[in-house]
Amino acid sequence: MIDADAYAAARRAFDAKTKPRDSLGRIEELGCRLAGIRGFVPERLEAAIVVAAGDHGVAAEGVSAYPQEVTAQMVANFASGGAAINVLARQAGARLVVVDAGVAVPFEHESVRSLRIGAGTANLAIGPAMTDGECRAALAAGRALVEELGDVDVIALGEMGIGNTTAASALTAALLDLEPALVCGRGTGLDDEGLAKKIDTARRALVANVGGDPLTALGGFEIAFLAGVAIGCAERRVAVLLDGFITTAAALAAVRIEPAVADVLIASHRSPEPGHARALEALGLEPLLDLGLRLGEASGAALALPLLHASIALLRDMATFADAGVTDAGR
Repeated sequence: MIDADAYAAARRAFDAKTKPRDSLGRIEELGCRLAGIRGFVPERLEAAIVVAAGDHGVAAEGVSAYPQEVTAQMVANFASGGAAINVLARQAGARLVVVDAGVAVPFEHESVRSLRIGAGTANLAIGPAMTDGECRAALAAGRALVEELGDVDVIALGEMGIGNTTAASALTAALLDLEPALVCGRGTGLDDEGLAKKIDTARRALVANVGGDPLTALGGFEIAFLAGVAIGCAERRVAVLLDGFITTAAALAAVRIEPAVADVLIASHRSPEPGHARALEALGLEPLLDLGLRLGEASGAALALPLLHASIALLRDMATFADAGVTDAGR
């Protein structure tokens, strides 16, 4: 998926700027990668943030520090503009698209896209979270949204859903053939007893769904939807800016469906969730930030977006040695 000519042209352009070679570090690599994904250097980076919400039947196992109704309450907070991602999206100059992919109680608001697959998933600890048809519908809805968003350069992924770190943990454990204890973290703030319950729930989910398709059996409506967004981005040569553990688990599932997705992924940050580091390693991604973030809802992706903007602005606007009359020492 990487356009080698566009990548090389961006590299030559950075080398011609009034600075020592590679002195802007990973910002230069980021600009080259964006050019390679898009096939050209955008005039101005156009970004959208997609936050998908969904409820999870596994919440009945007591695997979250918050009750399930918080999912719908946070969707209302997104709609009213009061959440962290609302603030950060405005700061980053990005369009925010909030999607109800399967909240237990429907929320109708002009600021929320209703692409509901169902009223929350089934309990993955005792059987498949979704049917094959529901998973296919979620993937298709994600791909369709990318097409609808049109000519954007990058789509940042975010999520909201009580219980979704348990789903992401079980999904990551299945996809990477790892013990749940290696990928389960404290999520929204579990104590030791809660963490032990979460690990046990993920183990039971793997046993209950052995042989099943991992995304269908262990994912969530919002996770499958975001996997579909990632696949749609690969189809349209749009960069995917991942947020935390849940969106990275969605990307891991997307890569198993369509390997080309791996070429368009950019990791915004590394969360404290142990499964996040494992998933990033499996995808060959080095995050841009490491700030101890564990909020989700695309907050880390929104914080990293200015770095993407800066990389393209430098390519477009910074003077060359020849333009500025500065001697190029060639190193």
